[in-house]
Amino acid sequence: MSSKTAYDKLAANAGSLWLRALLAVAYAFGFRRSELLGMKVAQINLIDKTITLYRGETKSGEPRLVKMTQDVAVLLTACVQGKGPEARVFTRNGEPIVDIRDAWETMCTTAGLPGILLHDLRRSAIRNMVRRRIPERVAMAISGHKTRSVFDRYNIVSEDDLAEAALKIEQGAKTQSELGEIQSGCNLVKVGPTYSA
Repeated sequence: MSSKTAYDKLAANAGSLWLRALLAVAYAFGFRRSELLGMKVAQINLIDKTITLYRGETKSGEPRLVKMTQDVAVLLTACVQGKGPEARVFTRNGEPIVDIRDAWETMCTTAGLPGILLHDLRRSAIRNMVRRRIPERVAMAISGHKTRSVFDRYNIVSEDDLAEAALKIEQGAKTQSELGEIQSGCNLVKVGPTYSA
């Protein structure tokens, strides 16, 4: 199953706005649990459609700025509506979300995907960015990876990647074969002083 198919199943079974929005942000940008749960309304700029992670509040200690996807912008707009700048983005009944385990497990089980972890979305986000040809330097800036070696650990080759590689190899072989046939059919024949195919 592709990560997109799994994500769609999880999203359809999120059951609450805060969980659906948290899922979308994690899948798009690969933010860590603490970065998500600690996020305040002041960090969401709905005009510029950006999310800012402040210096000192990330694992690396470095600040980060990302542009929201359309899906994330719609969900976060709903999450921050009517809240003050110091309020948490992800809340339930007005209270900040501090533990997602029960809601997460229920969503995964209902979606038929037991055992999926929030951290798995970090891997998916990185893999998706790389596959979509986002420069690795930019992907690392979005996900908050400071070193290439750690980033590479998240950029895991999946079965889908291997299937796609086989398809490309096969297509390349066909192209080479067709090219060979075209070239053999274009042998030059000398006719007088000129050449024609």
